[in-house]
Amino acid sequence: MVDGGAAYLLEGNWDELFTADDPAEWVQRQTRGPVDGRGTPGISERREAPLGHQEVWAAGVTYRRSCEARIQESLKTGGASHYDRVYGATRPELFFKANPHRVVGPGQNVRIRRDSKWNVPEPELTLAINRSGRIFGYTIGNDMSSRDIEAENPLYLPQAKIYSGCCALGPAVLIDEKPLNPDTSIELVIRRKGKEVFRGQTHLSEMKRSWKSLVDYLLRDNHFPFGCYLMTGTGIVPPDDFTLQEADEINITIEPIGTLTNRVAV
Repeated sequence: MVDGGAAYLLEGNWDELFTADDPAEWVQRQTRGPVDGRGTPGISERREAPLGHQEVWAAGVTYRRSCEARIQESLKTGGASHYDRVYGATRPELFFKANPHRVVGPGQNVRIRRDSKWNVPEPELTLAINRSGRIFGYTIGNDMSSRDIEAENPLYLPQAKIYSGCCALGPAVLIDEKPLNPDTSIELVIRRKGKEVFRGQTHLSEMKRSWKSLVDYLLRDNHFPFGCYLMTGTGIVPPDDFTLQEADEINITIEPIGTLTNRVAV
């Protein structure tokens, strides 16, 4: 469901949505069912990830909590100042996260690397950006991360971030060009064998950088003919003694988008 309980069935495809001149109008033409109470069209929950040929990119160190966590993990190997400098710099940290075949949808399994011993989910508001570079919607993203690999050397970031099943998107895309309320919360709940083992929450207002700035930098000398997704960073980091285990259940909630649920596989 999307915002207000109005369900929609998508009859077209995601590439058409991301390349439409007016995504909201395209959704109106492609959906069945009433528009919700705000007049905002949406796309119903689907088990597949909500993308076609879209690349997924990510921003790092956009919350102070993330900066602190990266500094602490890097101190274990003798260096940390680069993360603090990125947090305060004009240029953001942006990196490629996944192409479509590495992305899973709601109810599907994310993965942890077999050569890593310290793995965490990173719950993130994710921007849907059309081919002209306009933010037209929002979804939930899980930027899976191998913290021990990244901590060993920042040059290992691609190995810590990019692998099969490293990214989840869903459960829906909220089509709305207006910015979400800064008070909007992001909540992460992890369960192991039915028992809650971690809960954390942050708010969009705690993000240091603006979405416009992140998108402006992403589009510098980059062209996305099918549009793209941009994860905006995490403000929730489990304690250093926590690592994901096989079969853990990860739940990420951002209202009014919904809850993205995935289990962990190796």
